[in-house]
Amino acid sequence: MANTLAPSVPTRKPLGETELLWMMAMLMALNAFGIDAILPALDALSGDLAVSGNDRQFVIGVYLLTGGIGSLVPGALADRFGRRPILLGAIAVYIILSILSALAPAYETLIAVRAAQGLFAAAIIALPPAIIRDRVGGDKMARMMSIIFVIFLMVPAVAPTIGEAILRLGGWRAIFGFMALLGVVMATWVFIRLPESLTPDNVQPILPRTIAANMTRALSTPSIAGYVIGSALVFGALFGFINSSQQLITQTFGAGEAFPLIFGICAGSMALASWSNSRIVERFGARRVSHTALFAFIIVSAAQVMIAFQPEESLWQFVPLMAINMALLGFIGSNFGAIAMNPFFAIAGAASSAHGFVRMTTAALLGGTIGYAYDGTARPLALALLMSGLACLVLVLLSEKGKLFGPSDAEAMIGGRS
Repeated sequence: MANTLAPSVPTRKPLGETELLWMMAMLMALNAFGIDAILPALDALSGDLAVSGNDRQFVIGVYLLTGGIGSLVPGALADRFGRRPILLGAIAVYIILSILSALAPAYETLIAVRAAQGLFAAAIIALPPAIIRDRVGGDKMARMMSIIFVIFLMVPAVAPTIGEAILRLGGWRAIFGFMALLGVVMATWVFIRLPESLTPDNVQPILPRTIAANMTRALSTPSIAGYVIGSALVFGALFGFINSSQQLITQTFGAGEAFPLIFGICAGSMALASWSNSRIVERFGARRVSHTALFAFIIVSAAQVMIAFQPEESLWQFVPLMAINMALLGFIGSNFGAIAMNPFFAIAGAASSAHGFVRMTTAALLGGTIGYAYDGTARPLALALLMSGLACLVLVLLSEKGKLFGPSDAEAMIGGRS
């Protein structure tokens, strides 16, 4: 097939690994900022647009859901036309829809715009793993993805604080304006510095049969499917926390203005765990580390259930356990993602899209259900965390044919390119 990729932008010096990691992390963080920065403004937003009860969560939930649905598209396009043009197009739409969100006259309009924003912004999440996979595989990819998650998770840790500051200075609409500004910064960086990573021999035609075959292969490989669906379940419980966190922390536990700090503590624990994972994963292997973290996740979730059903659960009983479980997700998420992507070097874009679709759509639907089940206590969330952890363990056991803590990815598939 002739090379029809958009030419790489000439750069003064090649894009190094450190800059690549920061760029991919900040791209993913751009998407995360669009979720977490608006959390402190939900009260103001709901009051201004006459939204009642748990309905305020839809401004978060619909973005997550359409982001999952949209994940089906960019990978196939990126496998044909290259990573760079699809990524730049997605950022451009993100900027436009951020501005339209700031101008929304009614809640229904805001929800519609946010749905479209999540749909088009899916590429911002789906393509970084494919770009990394174009360069490396195996446990090295797991290490690089862990470093990306460290940087990426710094944003959810500070986004509510930034959102709170913007809210005080300019109102909730200004938060969406700031999102557009960040989009402009990232588009400029990508345009100037990111070369095309898809090689001509890995270009895939846009044929429905080819796309369907590639995505089916990415999801039906028995040793992989459990990792994709299993991670969707545990991250669904995390999304349930994100959806209900503002109500849970400010109303149930009466934390009020401390919400950004408390949310930052929980999100920061994931960043710390991802940094730790980047230091150990090449030594112990992605499977061994993530399986150990999954068992710990189940144990901590069981403790959360026990405490949640006590008559008077306190904030300082809830926060440490939630932070620990979010930290454990830092060990699970990047490793599960690397294990799932490892066999698909030639179709990394389609595999990333297929995995992202299943992971994000399932997690968003589950998270929305958990969030909407908020009843003034932490019980629905605690039960969801435990059940998702147990179900994830079953799926991983099925994928690994009952054998856990197995060899590293590099040992199981030398070089990650077979």
